[in-house]
This record gives sequence, C-alpha cells and structure tokens, in this order.
Amino acid sequence: MNEKSILSLWEKASKKAIEDYLHFLSYPSVSSEKKHESDVKNCVDWLKNYMKTMGLKTELIETAGHPTLLASYEVDPNKPTLLLYGHYDVQPVDPIELWHSPPFSPTIIDGSVFARGAQDNKGQIFYCIQAVKYLLEEEGTLPLNIKFLIEGEEETGSLGLSKILPSIKDSIKADYVVVVDVGIPAKDEPAITLGLRGIITFDINLKGSKNDLHSGMYGGLAYNPNHALVKVLASLRDENGKIAIPNFYDEVEDLTALEREEYDLEFDEKSYLSQTGFPPTGGEEIFSPGERRATRPTLEINGINGGYSGDGFKTVIPKEAHAKISCRLVPNQDPEKIGLLVKNHIQKIVPKGIEVEVDFHEGKGMPVRLTKDSPLAKAFAESYESIFKKKCRYILEGASIPIAAELKNASGGDLLLVGLGLPEDLIHAPNENFSLDRFKKGFCIIAGALFNLASVNKQ
Repeated sequence: MNEKSILSLWEKASKKAIEDYLHFLSYPSVSSEKKHESDVKNCVDWLKNYMKTMGLKTELIETAGHPTLLASYEVDPNKPTLLLYGHYDVQPVDPIELWHSPPFSPTIIDGSVFARGAQDNKGQIFYCIQAVKYLLEEEGTLPLNIKFLIEGEEETGSLGLSKILPSIKDSIKADYVVVVDVGIPAKDEPAITLGLRGIITFDINLKGSKNDLHSGMYGGLAYNPNHALVKVLASLRDENGKIAIPNFYDEVEDLTALEREEYDLEFDEKSYLSQTGFPPTGGEEIFSPGERRATRPTLEINGINGGYSGDGFKTVIPKEAHAKISCRLVPNQDPEKIGLLVKNHIQKIVPKGIEVEVDFHEGKGMPVRLTKDSPLAKAFAESYESIFKKKCRYILEGASIPIAAELKNASGGDLLLVGLGLPEDLIHAPNENFSLDRFKKGFCIIAGALFNLASVNKQ
C-alpha cells in the first residue's frame, strides 16, 4: 500500500477513529490511585472488547496489579511478527485547578485534543490500533503478523508486567518489538530512537548515634553522619566528571567512527540553555555534550537528607543521613554487576563507627541499542520520511524504560522506540494534549511501516 492509499484510508477512517480516541480518553485510568481501580478495569475491558470486534484474538493477563492486554492477529506463521507495546494507564491529574478543561472530558482546541493520556500513552498506542483496524477493514488482512501488549502499570514502574513476562514469553514471541512511547525533536523533524540507557536507583542510609546529639556536648566525639555522607558522595566522581568507582567502566566501549556517523548525536545548546538556564558542564569533560547525554554512563545524586533543615537553626549532630542515587548505564553494563561495585565501594569508604545500608529499588533496567541498518529501523525510517518528506534522524536517548529490555529479551525480537511526542504536549502535567495532525501522522506511519517491514523481509 503506497502513501496515497494510506492517506486515502485515513480520510475514510478519521471521523470514527477520532470519536473512538476521545471515548478511550474518557476513562480515568489512573493506575497509582486506588480510587480509580474500577476505572482502570473498565478502561481495559472496553479496549479488550474494542480490539476483539476488530477481529483480533484478545486476552487479559492478570498481574499483581492492573491487568495487561494481549491482542494478536496471525496472518501466516511463516511471515514475521511485530509486537507493539504501549500502556492504557495514565498519570494523576493534580493540580486539577490548573486544567482549562476537565481532564477526562476530552476537548478539542485549535486542532489538539486536551485530556489526560491524550499523548502519553493512549493517543500514541491508539493510532497504532486504528491503523491495524482500518487496514483490516480495507484489505481484509495484514502484511505480517501483529501483536499488541498494552499494560496498565507503566506509570507506576511496570512491576506487574515485569514479573509475569517470563511466564508469557511464548505468547509474546516476535521478530520485532516496537515501543510506541517516545517523541521527536520538533514537529517537523522525523526521528526514531535506536537506543536507551539502562538504570539502577538506590538509597544510601548512614546511621551514627541512637539519637540526635547536642553539637556542643558531643561535637568532636561523635562522628557526624552528614560528614560521612559527604565523604562517600565526594568519592563517587573525580574532578573531571568521571565516575570514580573501581571497575565501573570495564564494559564500556567508546563509539567507533562509524557509530558516530550512524547515530545522531547533535546537541542543541541554545535549546538546552533555554530549558535549563545554565551551560552543559556536567559529566566527563573529554566527551561532547551529545555523547555525554546518550552514550556515556552517569551517576547522579538525586536527593540528600540529614539533620535539621527548617527555619532558624538547630545545633545538632544528626543520628542519620541519607542520599538517593541513580546511575544510567550503557550497552554491556549489567545493572546487577554495577550495583555490586557501587555497594562494595561505599562500604569501604564509610568511616569507622558509622553503620551503612545500600538499598536498591525495583525497576532496574538494562540498556538497549539497535543498529541503523536493521530491517526494523529501515522500515520505520522509510515510513517517517514518506509522511514528513524529510530525512529521518536516528537518535540515542539518554533516558531509560526498564521494561524495554525485558520485552526484548522475553520476545526474542529486535527492539525499536518510536513516537510523535513533543515537549509542548505537557505529559504528566495539567493540560496534556496531542495534536490531531500528529495522530494522523502516527496512523499513516504505522500503516506504512507494516508494509515496509513485510517487504524488507521478502528481500
């Protein structure tokens, strides 16, 4: 199916597709709030029935939290299978008073839909569903086998899905996996995301005396946990921004000259300064900002707590001190191994007499990366270029989606991340929105990519 045919298909589909999109958005499927538990269930029940009427085989898979929807359409077992991942749960809406229209009464203003989930992720996964729906109505079949895995706990860490993935790996087996939950650099700049960094997060908890102590009576005798914490934190990086934990970089490989050409490491310093208000001086000085942002590991102190921080002054030696740390990881770095290196280093640095606990959080994530010349990347890049009439960029993203690597491993397929999100969509904030023009583009890109991917596999 060529571009003209796909655009014609959108014209036939658009009215009903948008109506159904608005209905999907009307469910307050806030996964983190117990008061919305029934709303989350109603939402996934509606979506399951909706996809069943499309002709897909549907199944709700129970987890420790909210259920995951698996929907599939098999054309021919000898053809490739594409697994599309998204989520039907959304963020809370607070502060509600800042919304200019009710968050679960979708409102179209100047060509954009305003509602919680309009972009993240109901809008993005629903244009995929619509592309499949109307291709089936028009063609009576699909160019390849398709599966959807749509979960209900992405906004709370995907813990339920993560735990059941090993038990459903046969059901989600696929040649290709596409996570439809990212964005593009600007509204007229097509891009696909070839990689993400991995992540581990942990707390450092230091304990000294059994109570807070008077700094006049005990100062010079009792070791202050705040001093111990400062010593520990200062040992984690050197003066050049390099992580100073022994063996941390053992598996890290510098980009080759070919990889530097393959991946788009462009860095818009003007945009960065506008967003942050200060220059990009963090990280390893010997690497460019674009490399530091996406291809190098990091260690960041996300929070520090210890002693008195209220108004006025309180002369105490606190009984404990705490810090929250996150590490972003790059290919070949294993979160479990890095976690052990970090823990051993901290335990060696802590002064005598101070008790230390290093507590790791759930949600560790492995890094993922795909090559530019893979069939999956080619198929989607060509579809983006067909719709945007502009060369597609190949991006490495510095952020992490822990479930992405788990999906890749469980399904056995190559993984790519796509989407059409923009910063002005205000995801997670009041007045989240998504333009109908990008919803249309998403529909057309997915439809085109299905045919491209089937075609690539015939070659």
